[in-house]
Amino acid sequence: MTESVEKTATGAILYDKSIIDQISEDRFTPGNWLHAEPVGGTLRSAGRGNTMFVGNVPRQFVLRHFLRGGLIGKLVRDAYVWTGEDTTRSFLEWRLLAKLAANNLRVPRPAAARYVRHGPIYRADIITVRIPQVRPLSQHMADEACGDDFWQSIGVAIHEFHKSGVYHADMNAYNLQVDKKGELWMLDFDRGRLLPPGPWQQKTLARLHRSLVKISALDPSLRFQSQDWDALLDGYFSASRSE
Repeated sequence: MTESVEKTATGAILYDKSIIDQISEDRFTPGNWLHAEPVGGTLRSAGRGNTMFVGNVPRQFVLRHFLRGGLIGKLVRDAYVWTGEDTTRSFLEWRLLAKLAANNLRVPRPAAARYVRHGPIYRADIITVRIPQVRPLSQHMADEACGDDFWQSIGVAIHEFHKSGVYHADMNAYNLQVDKKGELWMLDFDRGRLLPPGPWQQKTLARLHRSLVKISALDPSLRFQSQDWDALLDGYFSASRSE
């Protein structure tokens, strides 16, 4: 992976020359691509409407504009306090993804990231390579019968990330995605970090459990049951014991 930084009139762009050999701010506007479409999904899996598929097959990209969540997001939509280039949300996520991808973890490969600064605030975007034929865990649950073997494999995969120190700030049934082989991928690493083992591991598992319970309430046909969660934990802790 070749990291390059190009300064712009109002900020900078960080990109991988092996993926995008020439970069400009136009790449961060969906309308400047020949093809652009919003990321769709059921059960609220499309997020906050800030994500687009851009580019054409065989290589497509995912363009995401950083938006605030929670209560503060109702007041300040997409502005962040400037504390330096290396601490921008977009550059931090790009570099984390680059490190994880280099270690063969199943995450999107980062292509480009930028920030646009206006005095004490900035706004940010990131472009990643689209992972072929993945769907949110929530959608996979809606489409497939998920038995104990499946849930155990999900637990094993999550443990693989945790063993590598990967903290995901919002591990839920949408940011966990499943490919056609049934393998787990993690997406959207805003505020993600690499951390030593600690209570955060159980906290992220608890967050995922709340997400799974919530989507089963949105669509009771998903039939997420306590035995499914038990199977996931069995896979997770079995992988831990086998280290």
